[in-house]
Amino acid sequence: MSDEQSNSQSKSWLDKLSTIFSDDPNDRQDLKEILREAAERNVVDAETLSILEGALQVSDMQVRDIMVPRSQVVSIKAEDSLQEFLPAIIESAHSRFPVMGEGQDEVLGILLAKDLLPLTLNENCDDFNIQDLLRAAAFVPESKRLNILLKEFRATRNHMAIVADEFGGIAGIITIEDVLEQIVGEIEDEHDQDDDDSSIKALDNNVYMVKALTPIEDFNDHFATKFDDKEFDTIGGIVVQHFGRVPECDEAITINNWRFKVVNGNSRRINLMEVTPID
Repeated sequence: MSDEQSNSQSKSWLDKLSTIFSDDPNDRQDLKEILREAAERNVVDAETLSILEGALQVSDMQVRDIMVPRSQVVSIKAEDSLQEFLPAIIESAHSRFPVMGEGQDEVLGILLAKDLLPLTLNENCDDFNIQDLLRAAAFVPESKRLNILLKEFRATRNHMAIVADEFGGIAGIITIEDVLEQIVGEIEDEHDQDDDDSSIKALDNNVYMVKALTPIEDFNDHFATKFDDKEFDTIGGIVVQHFGRVPECDEAITINNWRFKVVNGNSRRINLMEVTPID
């Protein structure tokens, strides 16, 4: 390549970068194309590109797009005793729980699991009053944009917010982790359901928990199936193809006499599926 051609390409690249910081920048799609071209030129790696695109996507998304729906929220009733709700806390392994009053939309506050630790030293918990441990609950509308919510989380140091619908009812919850996962991808910890090396785990009643990233070849070997692996590498890719979009949690579809139900994922990808053979 001649010096003239090299200088021309460099100038073109610098011209494109300059538009990002100009007084009259191009639209967001143009910015994404510039970032992807930077990745092709190895200016940024694939992981950095994914994070940058995720950050751009967050500003276009609303709370309703990623919130945990009410039906999946693990909450505590204020009237229950410590012995009654403690098993639910242990089983879920969450760190924060909405505490509900008498009404189905009455949120009294947020209980932090760590605030229960001192009680383990108290042999007599008969005088336990959950009201003494509650933190104030933050409420956000379904329509709030995620970039604004993230800024509010940082300013208030809250990690969870209660999502209210247009009628003032409880639509679900959202955490700071939910928002960050839209930028950096899935954040796994030691309590996640798919935390071991096994991609396929047998449950009861001929039901299996399968990671979406399970290679199709491994899926076929395990279940003696014949899913085509020419177009996609993973079983999750086949499921997304048949949906025609990224499915939401609890959505299910039947493919080749197998039922796939999404149990974990977000607006960008699916992570875990409940798989059941259909006779």
